[in-house]
Amino acid sequence: MAVMTTPSIPDLTLTQMLRAHARERPDALALRQKDFGIWQAYSWQDYYRRARHFGLGLRAMGLEPGGHVAIISENRVEWVIGQMGIGLVQGICVGVYPTSPWNEVAYVLEHSDAEFVICEDQEQTDKVLEAWPDLPKLKHCIAIDMKGLRYYPEPPSAFEDIEARGREFETQHPNLVDELLDSQQMDDTALMIYTSGSTGRPKGAMISWHNLHAAAPGLIELLQADEHGSSLSYLPLCHVAEQAFTNIAPVYVGSTVSFGESLRTIQEDLREIAPTFFLGVPRIWEKLHSSIYIKIQETGRLRQALFNWAIRVCSPMATKPRADWNLKEKCLYGISYWLVLRALQNFIGLRRCSIALTGAAPISTGILEFFRTIGIPLVEVYGQTESTGVATAQPVDDVRLGTVGVAVSGVEVTLGEHNEIIMRGGSMFKGYYKNDEATASTLKDGWLHTGDVGEWWDGQLKIVDRLKDIMITAGGKNLSPTEIENTIKASPYIKECIVIGEARKYVSALIQIDFDTVAKWAEQERIAYTTFRSLTEQPQVNELIQAEVNKGNDQLPQVAQIKRFHLLTKELDHDDDEVTATMKVRRSNIYEKYTEVIESLYA
Repeated sequence: MAVMTTPSIPDLTLTQMLRAHARERPDALALRQKDFGIWQAYSWQDYYRRARHFGLGLRAMGLEPGGHVAIISENRVEWVIGQMGIGLVQGICVGVYPTSPWNEVAYVLEHSDAEFVICEDQEQTDKVLEAWPDLPKLKHCIAIDMKGLRYYPEPPSAFEDIEARGREFETQHPNLVDELLDSQQMDDTALMIYTSGSTGRPKGAMISWHNLHAAAPGLIELLQADEHGSSLSYLPLCHVAEQAFTNIAPVYVGSTVSFGESLRTIQEDLREIAPTFFLGVPRIWEKLHSSIYIKIQETGRLRQALFNWAIRVCSPMATKPRADWNLKEKCLYGISYWLVLRALQNFIGLRRCSIALTGAAPISTGILEFFRTIGIPLVEVYGQTESTGVATAQPVDDVRLGTVGVAVSGVEVTLGEHNEIIMRGGSMFKGYYKNDEATASTLKDGWLHTGDVGEWWDGQLKIVDRLKDIMITAGGKNLSPTEIENTIKASPYIKECIVIGEARKYVSALIQIDFDTVAKWAEQERIAYTTFRSLTEQPQVNELIQAEVNKGNDQLPQVAQIKRFHLLTKELDHDDDEVTATMKVRRSNIYEKYTEVIESLYA
């Protein structure tokens, strides 16, 4: 497969590019953060100055080139200021999921040899303090929000105090940052991003400045991003997907990044920002899908009828290039847009979005088709931490449902042994930190072996499943659990589906309801409940989910249809080791924890 022509970008590292923006367009808007309902603006000059001072503050405290600094925080301005400051003085940034319990935080800090750790607040600081006795290389803890911390016996340093120390240090070493930046090499490690750890201990993927630089052109071309663009940063910055949307593309093109108040205010923030490009993991799109259905259920019969009509008449155009629409289709969409779709796009805050992406995990084709039907240009992308993000993407005007499109600029993709997806290009990572064996099995002769099984559909790539997750039934049939699960999860009433079928005579599943949507349905049906458990135990809810499973089964071959299921009486939880920080199901843990339930499905 031919590699697409790579668009030209400056031959600069990400941090050198930050300096260039500060020099060439100092007053242009770079970052915005919402605090107490008010948006605070930061220019490129502000961004670079604060990052420079923070980096110099770390240097004054003893951080040497190549030293590791961890960040445990939700997305906020200080996250990227910290990351860029670390890079400006040739340190290496290590992201840690803020949702991780203290033992997982301890593992990443110990494995990464972190010398400094930046914590968002008291909650994250307490995790570090609990782990500290087992972290011999950790020297300093820095807190962004000092509330509740100033009276600790040994309080952490305040983030703003490190910046102040850096300002003072700069007066004594005015040229140090420029000297360090000028000597920065593309092959130097910029980031360590830990994998989700769905099948074992997370591995620290080393991402170089060259990897980030090589990933930028394909991403920029896909997004059609420029300095006038805007995005919302809300997915964890310790994940490569958000690094792409918060740092890689915005810093190379000079677009604006906004940070909302919290994860709970995403939809409100989207309405206020109206971003031009947006990335959502499947769970975000499923939640937006459910929120639309809940809203429609709350309206009158006329609006419900209009909604159903608009979905029905516009669905045939969902994957049809707009250039190929005939006059009738253009008129139908135009009427639907002004009567229904415009309001829906405003409701989820994506009316100005020129492209929306879903990635990090497979999505139901039904969910993707729904958003394209209502006029959101949603495409599915595929990539890994090890490929520094997006490797393939559906063309906006050539979406084949069920595929992840074609290779982006600078990446070559093909199928290897057992139809394993393998890829190569400048964005492929350097290797795993302190794990030569895993590096050797993943990077072979310049090719990244993804562990995913794929196939070509009319020139576009389809992900079948993880190589290790393919199930073989008692009858010898190969099944993809992910394909079955995503078909069932297209229902707004189903949040999670875990399929069982390995060496079994038929397929069964553990299903978790979408509490908000099912609760709304139960209220309308006058069904009494008090808790998540009591709701799932209502016989009417079981009948509702059975009907949704039947709808999904109609789209699956007979051998893949779910014959029996069990409704989980609690939500899958990261703290219970049932899902990863990125909400990927830990199958082996689920199978072990629910052994008795699973066996009862085959009794």
